[in-house]
Amino acid sequence: MVQAQRDKEIVKAVGLTKVFKDFWMRTKARAVDHVDFEIYPNEIFGLLGPNGSGKSTIIKMILGLLHKTSGRLSVFGKLPTDVAVKKYIGFLPEESYLYRYLNSRETLDYYGKLFGLDRRTRRRRSDELIDMIGLSQVAHRPIGEFSKGMTRRIGIAQALINDPEFLILDEPTSGLDPLGTRQVKDLVLELRRRGKTILLSSHLLADVEDVCDRMVMLYGGKIRAAGTVTELLSDTERTVIEVPRLRVETISRIEKLIGEAEGKAIGRVHAPRQRLEDLFIEIVERARREQVATSGALHDGQTAAFLRGDEPREGEQLIESLVADAEAPEAEPSHERVAKRSSEEDERDDVLEQLVVEDESLDEEKQSSTDGTPRRKDGEPAEDVDRSVIDSLLDGPESEEGSGKRDQ
Repeated sequence: MVQAQRDKEIVKAVGLTKVFKDFWMRTKARAVDHVDFEIYPNEIFGLLGPNGSGKSTIIKMILGLLHKTSGRLSVFGKLPTDVAVKKYIGFLPEESYLYRYLNSRETLDYYGKLFGLDRRTRRRRSDELIDMIGLSQVAHRPIGEFSKGMTRRIGIAQALINDPEFLILDEPTSGLDPLGTRQVKDLVLELRRRGKTILLSSHLLADVEDVCDRMVMLYGGKIRAAGTVTELLSDTERTVIEVPRLRVETISRIEKLIGEAEGKAIGRVHAPRQRLEDLFIEIVERARREQVATSGALHDGQTAAFLRGDEPREGEQLIESLVADAEAPEAEPSHERVAKRSSEEDERDDVLEQLVVEDESLDEEKQSSTDGTPRRKDGEPAEDVDRSVIDSLLDGPESEEGSGKRDQ
């Protein structure tokens, strides 16, 4: 049912309103006020606005975490509370609340289990994501020891573990350094090229400007402006002409020509500047080429194979495993095969050992209960015991007291 709706709007809101009330049902805050917007497949949609403008409230209603007060809202053509659409959604909240005593692989494995992924897929995707976000060298450390930026990277990885078709990112670059910010932007663009749909919420205007196709600007719970980046940012009052550096005499001649033809003067002549982000990345890349050591996160990880669409299908994986088993020598198995199967064999041996112990205990109970005669594990009767010796030991103190009284 969801598949049939994917050529339509991914998200559609009409008159969407959310009013928070107090205990006495009095209006406390109108967080979202009659908002209309659509998010179409294969686009990056931006939610812009200052803190408290209603961005996170809209996201929570899309996820079904909050109920709308009025209006209409659909996700993949269904209600946001429909569980069927959840497996198509990946979500990065504004604050990543992760289990601080789990390491990176355990965290991603946990979220993979929530989506019903098999163990082999969870392991492969976890390794690819950890390498992509640049935390391979600290994958064994607990999340509680991570900095905010490193924790944010794990949060991005958990939002991608299920290879979602609709990705919701709430302040994705919060706490990241410029290199991490650039990596997130590149990842978002790569996911769009793969046909994904992304909802990006941020109050950092430069992040949204670089990647979004369309956006809405919120203030006080209402949409104040909406449109494409070009429509909203185009300056129709001025014209910019970029040429290589000119001499002062040439600039004077051009200004004279403009004055004669248009009756206008040149407003400003200046040398262009590069962006601070570009300068920062250039300095870091230069230090990396010089092999300067760092204990922070790495930033050269490639996009995970399953996010690029390079993940082999289930049938191909089975064929590859069969071919590898057939080509590998039986007498001398490789270390990779041994390492791959060690965990599976350990679990199997533990189960078999437990079954054997339970079976032996059942046999002993059956053998001892058939005729009341105690038997050993091999089924033979136990050796006879002199019961008089046991009786004398049990009744010894009482018999001695009795004999003493009789002597008196």
